[in-house]
Amino acid sequence: MSDRNRMSLREGKVFIDGEQILDLVKCEIYFTPEVVESRSVGQKGKSRRYLGYDITGSITEYKSTPWIKEIIKKYKQTGATPKLTIQGIQDDLNSDYGQAYGSDKITVVDAVLTGDLPLLMLDSEGELVQNEIEFGAADVIF
Repeated sequence: MSDRNRMSLREGKVFIDGEQILDLVKCEIYFTPEVVESRSVGQKGKSRRYLGYDITGSITEYKSTPWIKEIIKKYKQTGATPKLTIQGIQDDLNSDYGQAYGSDKITVVDAVLTGDLPLLMLDSEGELVQNEIEFGAADVIF
């Protein structure tokens, strides 16, 4: 049996509107189908089908730029919901996946930041400031 070269979670990068997040800690993007279930008389199991979907995710980063504050400022000035393009690239080219398929790229469009957006954090027990940002997106491009 040959050695397996599994994909490393450490190899990759994330861009928001073309700007790389240099102090990225973690990025997750999920596709969640909206599933309807039904059953007819005499049918033992359920039938399922997709009616739609939701795209969500999160980014954790060491705070190194004021990009979140800039988005909030722009929203306060214009009143327009900020919609972002987020691209993640997993590029462990030494993995079996990387050798067979190259980089794994996912782009979400019209991403809207959700949840609490950190403006300031102070903690006498803390060490380094990390922002965890959640988002929902309109679509995904492979």
